[in-house]
Amino acid sequence: MLERTYIEDVSPEDDGEETTIAGHVHELRDLGGILFVIVRDGTGRLQVVAKEDDTPELFETAENLDSEDVIQVTGTLEASDQAPGGVELAPTELTVVSEATDVPSIEISKDVEADLSTRLDERHLDVRKPSTKAVFSLRSKAMQAMTDWFYDNRFEEVDTPELSTAGAEGGADLFPVVYYDKEAYLSQSPQLYKQILVASGFDRLFEVGHAFRAEDFGTSRHVSEIAMFDVELGYIEDHNDVMDVQEESLRHTIRHVAENAQRELEELGVDLDVPEEDFPRITFEEARDILADEYDHVPEDDNDLDTKGERLLGEYFEEQGHPAVFVVGYPDEKFYYRQDVEGDDIASRKFDLLYRGQELSSGGQREHDIERLKAVMREQGVEPENFEFYLDAFRYGVPPHGGYGLGIDRLVQQLAGLDNIKEAILFPRDPDRLEP
Repeated sequence: MLERTYIEDVSPEDDGEETTIAGHVHELRDLGGILFVIVRDGTGRLQVVAKEDDTPELFETAENLDSEDVIQVTGTLEASDQAPGGVELAPTELTVVSEATDVPSIEISKDVEADLSTRLDERHLDVRKPSTKAVFSLRSKAMQAMTDWFYDNRFEEVDTPELSTAGAEGGADLFPVVYYDKEAYLSQSPQLYKQILVASGFDRLFEVGHAFRAEDFGTSRHVSEIAMFDVELGYIEDHNDVMDVQEESLRHTIRHVAENAQRELEELGVDLDVPEEDFPRITFEEARDILADEYDHVPEDDNDLDTKGERLLGEYFEEQGHPAVFVVGYPDEKFYYRQDVEGDDIASRKFDLLYRGQELSSGGQREHDIERLKAVMREQGVEPENFEFYLDAFRYGVPPHGGYGLGIDRLVQQLAGLDNIKEAILFPRDPDRLEP
């Protein structure tokens, strides 16, 4: 690999030090005899100042540079109040590693907005923009923090299949796949496999993977291929244990981003607050009462909250200093949730987590009693015979358990303050986009 220093590691305190950097030519400014070359790598930008009188041969090479050429520069760092970041590089060597053979169709160095469709069509260029690159650097740091939290708390990482014979959510929102001579589908969720593994002794597990939903949507918060962070844990008392895990891991992740992704947040213009207080936990009925009483809004579906309702609840709780809130006890839930439990004052032990007014995850306590599980399946028109691979694990003793699935793309969208979820995904898939 090229011996070089990452630009984010350069500071005015390095005045007088010799170093080598490498990256793309971000911007060129010729002042006649003095040439400013802004070099961009994946971590930042640094000003290189070439002077014709000092290094005539190097200056000539610099004069022939074009935007997006890849170069390597060796020189002496000089502290300067006028330079971006307070430091610049006086070059002694400049090598062109790779020439750009065309003019980019997207403006990279200037703050010129292109429509989202064009940006996604030219994603290889769009990601070169520092503001776009910052999204994915932030995403990487967030995922590192979240994964570290689970490893530190004795969770094990698992890997479940993305091809199956049935969907965990049921319904028609499945992508069929030609799988030899059998009917198969892309996974909607690892839900059923997570429960099988808890039954098998993996009582603290997580998985980072993808889920697929064949929904015909046209919103800024849905895509067809979803990045998911799935969690399941056994030997719980109830759904509150699951919410505790989600709350603690998310707070840790947000704190890590706030402390370690300052460059990215500054590039994105985001001021990220860490929710130090406990996340409020309200019932589904309380959520609907707030919407009706405070905003005169009643979601059409009696068993759910709509997008507007989630946004309004987000505003309501953010005004009280709570960017995150749990809504607990959704009625008419999927067969695998524990529901209609005697003594409960809620319809089910299922919850959603809303963060900054958007649903970030769904989870809860699962049903671990096989007879109750099969009864609910039949009530919901699901044939237990079609889920023998799943039910078989419940015949040999299963601890009380629960978990959740968190949408990674939505988390990044909210952390980075993005308008559209597709901006949080390198190569998003929707009903109209299958490439690049």
